[in-house]
Amino acid sequence: MAYRILALLVCGVVACLASIISIMTHQQPPRCIMYLTGQHNVVPDMGQLGHVTHVALAFMRSTDFNDDARVDWPMFTTVDTARRQFVPGTKVMVAIGGWGDTEGFATAARTEESRRRFATNVARMVAATGADGVDVDWEYPGGNGDDYKQVPNLERAWEVDAYPLLLSEIRAALGSGKVMSAAVPGLERDMMAFTRETVPRILRHLDFLNVMTYDLMNRRDNATRHHTGVQLSLDSIDAYVARGALPSKLNLGFAFYVKYFQTEHDRCRDAETPVGCPTLLLEDPKTGADLGRTGGFSWHDSVPSAVRGSFETALANGTYDESEGGYYYWDSKQDLWWTFDTPDAIQKKFPIIVQRKNLGGVFAWGLGEDAPEFKHLQAVNAGLKNLLIVKESPVRREL
Repeated sequence: MAYRILALLVCGVVACLASIISIMTHQQPPRCIMYLTGQHNVVPDMGQLGHVTHVALAFMRSTDFNDDARVDWPMFTTVDTARRQFVPGTKVMVAIGGWGDTEGFATAARTEESRRRFATNVARMVAATGADGVDVDWEYPGGNGDDYKQVPNLERAWEVDAYPLLLSEIRAALGSGKVMSAAVPGLERDMMAFTRETVPRILRHLDFLNVMTYDLMNRRDNATRHHTGVQLSLDSIDAYVARGALPSKLNLGFAFYVKYFQTEHDRCRDAETPVGCPTLLLEDPKTGADLGRTGGFSWHDSVPSAVRGSFETALANGTYDESEGGYYYWDSKQDLWWTFDTPDAIQKKFPIIVQRKNLGGVFAWGLGEDAPEFKHLQAVNAGLKNLLIVKESPVRREL
């Protein structure tokens, strides 16, 4: 009798553990957000969209929400049109802001009254368009935006405290039933508004953060590195976690585009690796303007004729940096540094970053930028599929 009772108890414990494990291994799949942009409004067939959980229509200008008299909400497409293009159940969001759109946010964040006005208008837009939520893309609160040479960061220091207050007002106006996210900087030098004190307050109002782990090399740099490299991306994620972010609320960013930078002549020729080689001056030191020595284009764009031959060579002869994690090519003839993700480079990031750091999901800028072949989207899909297999298979083996 005692053995029978013990056996029943053991079976009960095993069954209980199996139930718990079953629940743990059938959690919601990782988030996959795709920005759909007005510049590249191209969507593949639904067979390639099964892993996409959210689409963010980019952009509406932040200034549109500072006007009480606003009655229409023009976008490059409609929420209803987007719904028909994606798998049923996909959340359709509206992204507000973008690079260069700082003044509208600064105006909105300044006072309690202006924050309430902005938030009320965001809620009005969501109700009018039928969107499932909004993505706040302020680049960047606290400084280092496109106008950082004209408006010193010291003059934007007040935005650090105002940013979570603005998010709080937007969340209150939207209610808990709508999705709300924010696109946030990937470089620690741009994270002025994301401190140990503010990050918990920020995340109190958001469902997730889209960490822009791309453009990690830009015209403010003076040495080559991977613009969306593995190690730099890990540094970005670690910075937010150290400031109080739950990994489950962080999404890793992918770039569906190419960047190139002009290096100093002959300075990299004898180096073991061109990573870290000096570039020419890339921006005007007084105005911050682009000096035309760097560029970029998506997979949907025509390659500029001046660099077409160099880019073709980069595609054919590029190298993956196993140390820092990134595909690159240095053209010694034209002194050009090429940095971009191949489909293989994208897939490598899933076990190294998403799985290892237990992130809540991924996103990409942007979906149409990968047209017409959508090879990088396919790599994201493969990475997500493998991630689900990895999460479930160990438990099945143990049982």
